[in-house]
Amino acid sequence: MDDILIVGGGIGGLTLGLSLHAANIPCRVFESAPEIRAVGVGVNLLPHATKELAALGLEADLARVAIETKDASFFNRFGQLIYQEPLGRAAGYDHPQFSIHRGDLQMVLLEAFKSRVGADRILTNHHCVGVEQDDHGVTLHFAFGSNDAVGKSVRGRAAIACDGINSVIRKQFFPDEGEPRYSGVNMWRGVTRWKPILSGASMTRAGWLSHGKMVIYPIREAGSDGLQLINWVAEIETPNYRRRDWNRSGSLDDFIGAFADWHFDWLDVPAFIRAADSVLEFPMVDQDPLPQWSFGRVTLLGDAAHPMVPRGSNGAGQAILDTRAMTSALLADDDPVAAFAAYEKQRLEATTRVVLTNRTNPPDAILREVYQRTNDQPFKAIGDVISHDELVALSDSYKQIAGFSQEALRA
Repeated sequence: MDDILIVGGGIGGLTLGLSLHAANIPCRVFESAPEIRAVGVGVNLLPHATKELAALGLEADLARVAIETKDASFFNRFGQLIYQEPLGRAAGYDHPQFSIHRGDLQMVLLEAFKSRVGADRILTNHHCVGVEQDDHGVTLHFAFGSNDAVGKSVRGRAAIACDGINSVIRKQFFPDEGEPRYSGVNMWRGVTRWKPILSGASMTRAGWLSHGKMVIYPIREAGSDGLQLINWVAEIETPNYRRRDWNRSGSLDDFIGAFADWHFDWLDVPAFIRAADSVLEFPMVDQDPLPQWSFGRVTLLGDAAHPMVPRGSNGAGQAILDTRAMTSALLADDDPVAAFAAYEKQRLEATTRVVLTNRTNPPDAILREVYQRTNDQPFKAIGDVISHDELVALSDSYKQIAGFSQEALRA
């Protein structure tokens, strides 16, 4: 009965479980999937997120399976360099920026949770179908199997929904919210084994959405064959899309034509795409920010609270920041109702700014600016198009809003 019940065993749920355990706050995690597997593609952990994970003693484990990202490079679709800046420790941060396979991150969190909190404190194959509460606690209801018949109820002190953009608990409190909002951009993702590109630790963005944009970064160090595992994302403005499904296969023929002539001295892009192990397709979607997350002894966290368009390398990071705020609130006030209200006050407005900025002015706004100013033509010198100070200002503005400027982290 004293447990905090966490719905969802993803990045947010497992990090929260580790954080609560470190604060001596008992918790249990309930995951819908029959087992937690190393699935997905790449994810970036910015310094504000790695700072929190380092505080949980996870930096060394992450460093063993990730790439420590050194720089960001921006190109137009003709392969011309627009802007480059150092990242993470190379930029003077106290903590690194990691590019990592989502499955590797998931496994680091899972193994840490099992060893520290206990394997018996995470229960899989528990599909939450609803929550009830009273003055003394909450009751989570779970279904098993395909018929969604209620098969189990669990009591706890409070409940935190970390069950993603399709959160059942979010839907319970906002039944008329509707489907996720489509950005107008469809996305294809994959991983390719390839020789190191540029510095071998670069976050590379090229092109623009109207004709085709690529985001490319390595997520595992090179093996004995000299090839890294490199994550890539192709984004194209597309009027038609299908509902988001993290595991839906994509077809090369649907998008590779946009990159057919991308043959640069630093990468043959169509050959690189065709060499992918597999391709996934899903739309870039988010939800309009909610007016509140907390309802008495129940609250939302991560994508369940603030699903955002996956631009700016910031979705996982904001969930991790949520966990820090949540743990601090529960340490400051043993009453979960008051703690959840304090957590929401700290995080709702901040994440709303990130959600809205990701729609309009994420870091790749640099690419949009050059695309518009050049009318999608090659340039002779980037300084004729946009000043270095403007480029720096565009990049720094997002860092400030997303909370990972050096000033914000020092504060």
